[in-house]
Amino acid sequence: MSAERRSADVIVIGGGIHGCSTALHCALRGLSVILIEKDHAGRHASGVNAGGVRQLARHVAEIPLSNTSMALWHGIAALVDDDCGFTSDGQVLVAENEADLAGCRARVEDLNLRGFHHEEMIDARELREIVPAVSETCPGGVISRRDGAAIPLRATQAFKRKAAEIGATIREGVKVTKVERDGANWRVVTDAGDFLSPRIVNAAGAWADRIAADLGEPVPLEVIAPMLMITAPMPAFIKPVVILRGRKLSFKQFGNGTVLIGGGYLGRAIRDENRTILDWGKLATNAKTVWDLFPIMRGAPILRAWAGIEARMPDDLPCFGPSARHEGVYHQFGFSAHGFQLGPGAGAVMAEIIATGHSNVPIDGLDIARFAPTAH
Repeated sequence: MSAERRSADVIVIGGGIHGCSTALHCALRGLSVILIEKDHAGRHASGVNAGGVRQLARHVAEIPLSNTSMALWHGIAALVDDDCGFTSDGQVLVAENEADLAGCRARVEDLNLRGFHHEEMIDARELREIVPAVSETCPGGVISRRDGAAIPLRATQAFKRKAAEIGATIREGVKVTKVERDGANWRVVTDAGDFLSPRIVNAAGAWADRIAADLGEPVPLEVIAPMLMITAPMPAFIKPVVILRGRKLSFKQFGNGTVLIGGGYLGRAIRDENRTILDWGKLATNAKTVWDLFPIMRGAPILRAWAGIEARMPDDLPCFGPSARHEGVYHQFGFSAHGFQLGPGAGAVMAEIIATGHSNVPIDGLDIARFAPTAH
């Protein structure tokens, strides 16, 4: 493929896991694709998140997409020729008290009534069998047994490589400055010249609101910087990923013994400079939660902390699906710090919508039209 290719069936703007997955799945359907990324694939949210691959504790509107994606994660090596570091030891939502546990039970019952059975209640005894190091005071929780984790940058790069291998043109280090109509096509104006296509996918993450505004579909996107910490290696003591909902925590031990600590505490994102500023006070709060819940961690040195630049929508749900205003425009952004697991499936669903005009996976409630001025 010539690097100078200027037109294609589909142009994908943004090289995170969503953009790379959509490029791959469009190429698998025989469409010609150009993917344009201003930095390198996975430079922002997709390469620096916690790597959680979870169906657990998702908003009901995301569950069909999450289920589709989980099937792909479990065969990820066949899809992208790389296992992406994916392990499936489950994810556990720990209830810290009886009130937490009652909330968990109500949710699981509601999901079961809706036909979803991936979340299961566990009592204090089973919780301690699965997570022996958890505090004795925790009365139980919820498990999603097929969940797990993967290595974010490795996964994003694997999708990019596979897309390129089957014919997609990948343009990294190319910044989109404007999107405009040009006859039957969309003209994507960049600092490396113009590109033309009848169909474009706005997968630009924390920068996607600017493209949406160009298209007359402004959205109230907030740019956020979720922070993470990693410890020195410790003896193996936990296999599943653990999350909390009352106090924020996401907690995972890698094969090398290091422990990744997150949970959605936010630093400050300066998106036009591609950088973030950490909030050490919030990181201390995050560490205190670990101290309380996992006494084994009390002597663990924290080696490093960082943050990625992500897009959050007011309702914490992505904008996903066709434009409400334009033929040939599709939105795929605003995954609000929980989009990594959705990447493989969202790309497959988006490619199906682009190629056929519809998808069998329900995406109700994710339409960008919900942010239109007349929407209620």
